[in-house]
Amino acid sequence: MQLTPRVKEILSWYESDNPGTKANLARILMEGKLGGTGRLVILPVDQGFEHGPARSFAPNPAAYDPRYHFELAIEAGLSAYAAPLGMIEAGASTYAGAIPTILKVNSSNSLSTTKDQAVTATVADALRLGCSAIGFTIYPGSEYQFEMMEELRELAEEAKAAGLAVVVWSYPRGPNLDKTAETALDICAYAAHMAALLGAHIIKVKPPTEAISLDAARKTYEKSPVPEIGQLSGRIRHITQACFGGRRIVVFSGGEAGTAESIVEMARGIHAGGGNGSIIGRNTFQRPKAEALKLLSDIIAVYRAAA
Repeated sequence: MQLTPRVKEILSWYESDNPGTKANLARILMEGKLGGTGRLVILPVDQGFEHGPARSFAPNPAAYDPRYHFELAIEAGLSAYAAPLGMIEAGASTYAGAIPTILKVNSSNSLSTTKDQAVTATVADALRLGCSAIGFTIYPGSEYQFEMMEELRELAEEAKAAGLAVVVWSYPRGPNLDKTAETALDICAYAAHMAALLGAHIIKVKPPTEAISLDAARKTYEKSPVPEIGQLSGRIRHITQACFGGRRIVVFSGGEAGTAESIVEMARGIHAGGGNGSIIGRNTFQRPKAEALKLLSDIIAVYRAAA
């Protein structure tokens, strides 16, 4: 595998990492139709834990089968596939080496009343299953945020020592954050920056709105306004800036259910703002496979256009 100059540049940002970790990052960056461009499209399928099987898979019953998601990611030419332990175990042998996998090592569920996640897998599991990375969610703003950050610190240290990359889902939520605040620009930037500070190689956040939630932050944003804050590309640019001046890989979730046109338009904004790509689950696997493949192909075309 001959690394492109762009991938070599990205790997150079991670100055403390060992060759094993950089090799696994390179596997993800060089995979699929966007391989070598520095752009990524990842399929995450952790929604069964988060929302339950029917809410996740009933719109497209083929998706109840974990093998469906491996095949969707491979056929679409995606960069990686992320899922909890049981989902990856269900296809680990059949699809070994076919696509980089990210083992989601903590999860929540919709029966819980707390903003927390249980650790549901280990670094040893990720190594056993041939994964390239572990994935971990933190909830900045939650009553349990510090415990989650401490769990991440321990797992990230172990993963990096074993040569694995670390992907962090950074989702603000908690008693002081309403729905508007969870995707407000200042809160999303803060959450993304926390993930970078915690040592994430790849950071996943939601696309931000132009709302400013914190009073203290509002004063700063008034004095130093974000250019083109009214456009998604301007807000994406600010999030990437918050991740060490763009020296960390940042991907953005697909958000709530939307039309294919709106999802492709979101990818255009992410691309124009310098984001590294999209990590889209329900908006793809809840569609019939042919529709999902068409949508993913259109998203990839956006990222390839000026890669």
